Amino acid sequence: MTKYKIVIPARFASTRLPGKPLALLAGKPMLEWVYQAAIASAATEVVIATDDSRISLAAKEFGAEVVITAAEHSSGSERIAECCRILGWPEQSLIVNLQGDEPLMPPACLDQVASLLQSTPGAGIASLYWPISGVDEFADTNVVKVTCDARDRALYFSRSPIPADGIDIAKRHLGLYAYRNHELQQLVKLPESPLERRERLEQLRWLSNGKSVAMARASKPIPAGVDSEEDLHRVATILAETAI
Repeated sequence: MTKYKIVIPARFASTRLPGKPLALLAGKPMLEWVYQAAIASAATEVVIATDDSRISLAAKEFGAEVVITAAEHSSGSERIAECCRILGWPEQSLIVNLQGDEPLMPPACLDQVASLLQSTPGAGIASLYWPISGVDEFADTNVVKVTCDARDRALYFSRSPIPADGIDIAKRHLGLYAYRNHELQQLVKLPESPLERRERLEQLRWLSNGKSVAMARASKPIPAGVDSEEDLHRVATILAETAI
């Protein structure tokens, strides 16, 4: 069994949906659903990292461990890296980044991405993908695509349709990451790359600096997270039906 830890970065000031970690879904804050998915996994420790007192208070009310991090972080990776430093976790610790807006995350996928990283010594990062479902998804710039080499290492990530005319082999990148702590601490010190600025994808900073990202098809479908009011209604309906 792979030993790993989960950090859930959560911030209140979302541009599109302010306060979304505390939005109620089927009677519970969204963040609580995310936390429940995390503790249903095989992770040895689950921590919520935030800079907001409202999120901290709510998380402690449902029994979560909370670490207060700086407000100026520009990414979840930076917030997680600070959390790891605050807690003094060893350099070789495996850390899974579970975003605070993924209430439908299958716990099996959390275990999978951690195991993938452990079994790929040459990679400091691991992530998952899923086949593209159709032409609309392939063309959608909100859907991040990934192309991989023969070993299933990431070659490139893009919001554009890639590979050209390759809808039958295109892969949707799922924003779930595992890192080795020492690699994570290096990643957050890297400067922003031109590719990252163009695509608005942090993972291109890593590829631009020669980092290897191990990829695999997710063991289960991972439903889309929450980015809008429409997403809130969609996920609330799913959770309400599941609880019945």
